[in-house]
Amino acid sequence: MATSENIVWHSTSVTKKDRQKASGERSAIIWFTGLSGSGKSTLANAVEVELFKRNVKTYLLDGDNIRSGLNKNLGFSEADRKENIRRIGEVAKLFVDSNTIVLTAFISPFIEDRETVRQLVEEGEFIEIYVKASLEACEGRDPKGLYKKARAGQIKDFTGIDSPYEAPEHPDLVVDTEKETIEESTAKIVAFLKEQGIIE
Repeated sequence: MATSENIVWHSTSVTKKDRQKASGERSAIIWFTGLSGSGKSTLANAVEVELFKRNVKTYLLDGDNIRSGLNKNLGFSEADRKENIRRIGEVAKLFVDSNTIVLTAFISPFIEDRETVRQLVEEGEFIEIYVKASLEACEGRDPKGLYKKARAGQIKDFTGIDSPYEAPEHPDLVVDTEKETIEESTAKIVAFLKEQGIIE
């Protein structure tokens, strides 16, 4: 998709640094990645609740919700998955610029695509959280019945079944939802955000 030669970036008078200075807070992308059924959405919601209690400015972008609107024209081919994450990355970048902590819960199966999003923001503004759970555990949970449909051939290109998932090689944080409760994982993430100076 080519960029028009007639588009010129328009710089705004109020910058991200201005917003951060005024609020005394930092912004960042908290990127939850993992297999379907690993607990990404549940965990992202739980973390947002904890941040909201601390009066931290947040917004949650969830995979299914985004595909119901902004990305409803995309399927699940490799090309469409890449475009899905590209768009999400650009939206998340706008939230960071607005001085908001944006939590994103997406399978985002490819390392290259997640690294592309990391490069959109400044160092330290992209926190990759690997929500770790085995395929067997995720398939056993199967909260939406998607694995069952994929095994029956009703869903093509399903991550973990007939489309690959590339686990992060160097995630900023790993939470193992087979070993940790939601409360334990949430506390672990909040503590990490404090350590990184993202929240107080």
